[in-house]
Amino acid sequence: MTLDLNSDLGEGFGAYRMGDDAAMLDLVTSANIACGFHAGDPGIMRRTCALAVERGVRIGAHVGHRDLAGFGRRAIAVTPGEVRDETLYQLGSLDAFARAAGDRVRYVKPHGALYHQAAADAELAAALVAALREFDSALALLGPAGTEMERAASAARTPFLGEGFADRAYTPEGALAPRGVPGAVLHADDAVAQALSIARDGKAGTVDGGTVAVTAASLCVHGDSPAAVEMARRIRAALTESGVPVRAFT
Repeated sequence: MTLDLNSDLGEGFGAYRMGDDAAMLDLVTSANIACGFHAGDPGIMRRTCALAVERGVRIGAHVGHRDLAGFGRRAIAVTPGEVRDETLYQLGSLDAFARAAGDRVRYVKPHGALYHQAAADAELAAALVAALREFDSALALLGPAGTEMERAASAARTPFLGEGFADRAYTPEGALAPRGVPGAVLHADDAVAQALSIARDGKAGTVDGGTVAVTAASLCVHGDSPAAVEMARRIRAALTESGVPVRAFT
């Protein structure tokens, strides 16, 4: 089997920078680029798309709530219509910069609170998928397998890719543990071990010390995690050494 390695990038804003995007783009195969709602701005979107294209990294639209102050991590009450319109708006913005750099948006991954809301709410998931299909019916949706997102994509015949997280622990129910929970954010050694466990056994660790099944075509290493670049380097090396080729899914 092969496995894609993705990271959330382009998440600065104005004078503020977050993570080392250029270094991460030397390691990942897919880049989830912020579209200006939870983070990012036109200049950052242009630069990040250009760097991704230079390195042959696939571009994904990291769409989120219109919430710069909360970095898109606050659950906001939105209607399905708002999700559909705001997703389409963000897609169009990022695709313009992707095309200016010589490529296009290949897939969509929701960010933060929207990721969790669309995983649990069938109407929001359907609205998200509707926006993808309005923009380009060939776009893939990247998200947690076995959730409303996957069901909405399947119903619309939209390509769906399951995502696992190397640097985050899970709840016993299979969701990501909230960042404020002790042990939810993994350090490098544990992240490498979890990446290998997901790739080889389809299992990830839970905050209570157990394991849970995770179906993943792509593994995420957050670009804003402590020592994210070194973590991504170690994870990619460990996957390759264990016989799991790292390759873009699109």
